[in-house]
Amino acid sequence: MAPGDLQEVLAVLKPAEGLVHEHLLVGLGRADDAAVYRVAPDLAIVETVDFFPPIVDDPYTWGAVAAANAMSDVYAMGGEVMFALAVAGFPRDLPKAIIAEVFRGGADKVAEAGGVVAGGHTVIDNEPKYGLCVTGRAHPDRLLIKGGLRAGDRLFLSKPLGTGVITTAAKDDAADPGLLEGAVKSMLRLNRVAAQVAALSGAKGATDITGFGLLGHAAEMVEASGAGIAVAASRLPLLPGALALAERGHFSGGMKRNRRYVETLFGSRLTIDPGVPAPLASLLFESETSGGLLFSVAPERADRVAAEFGKRGESCAEIGVVLAEPLIRITP
Repeated sequence: MAPGDLQEVLAVLKPAEGLVHEHLLVGLGRADDAAVYRVAPDLAIVETVDFFPPIVDDPYTWGAVAAANAMSDVYAMGGEVMFALAVAGFPRDLPKAIIAEVFRGGADKVAEAGGVVAGGHTVIDNEPKYGLCVTGRAHPDRLLIKGGLRAGDRLFLSKPLGTGVITTAAKDDAADPGLLEGAVKSMLRLNRVAAQVAALSGAKGATDITGFGLLGHAAEMVEASGAGIAVAASRLPLLPGALALAERGHFSGGMKRNRRYVETLFGSRLTIDPGVPAPLASLLFESETSGGLLFSVAPERADRVAAEFGKRGESCAEIGVVLAEPLIRITP
């Protein structure tokens, strides 16, 4: 669902004043990437669920990407994955061998994260769907939250943008196989390292970039934090071919919904410099699948981020700064 629509339907579930459960640290009252429930002074359970239809043809890869995407919300809260339950729907006549490959891909990716698939639930559905309900753990005092941005912090993004336009173009047979391969490689990369580096660098604010796009999720952080962001478009990491496909208009339906939501919510508080090419600006609203973590750290610790990512053989881009006022500013 579009972010605005989701907020509207969930409004009826928000607890009344005074009825918030004392051990529910993060829930609908303060919407975030996952729910967090404290079970001991030094232990909290992180819970999330995510599933979607196939975005690639290979069933094993689809299962693995869906699993990486679902587990990402645990990492966005600063947690580690413990176990998962599969959530799936398949057509009655879909060959069992294909279904088994989907489950195998998901289970292998959970195992890579140090967890295990412990069960699940399936239904008959004309459109295939697969994902996970993931249980993780975190220290209650070391959570990453959307409301953790602080003025003066430096902003980092742990994966390149572009999975949305590339997979959309691939469905229309308009993307070179090599471009899709690059997008799949990115989607399969867990945000585990990003979460670990964010924690080591003293980050407080974080979210993962998925269906609402970079600016849709960034907008949630701005609203939750009461602080703004300034992003340099030229510093944003992009997957090979993503900008060219954006210039040819290969956007998903989610891009326009995300853009409408942010523009309506922020109004004049959202400024995109005329020097930012229109296709690149639209790419910032495009839906992503299993995207990276967007997080901020104090300026004196910014150098440590690149060093820690380098030690672990992964890349990360510094893309901007956190502002004192709750606005979004995109510069060339």
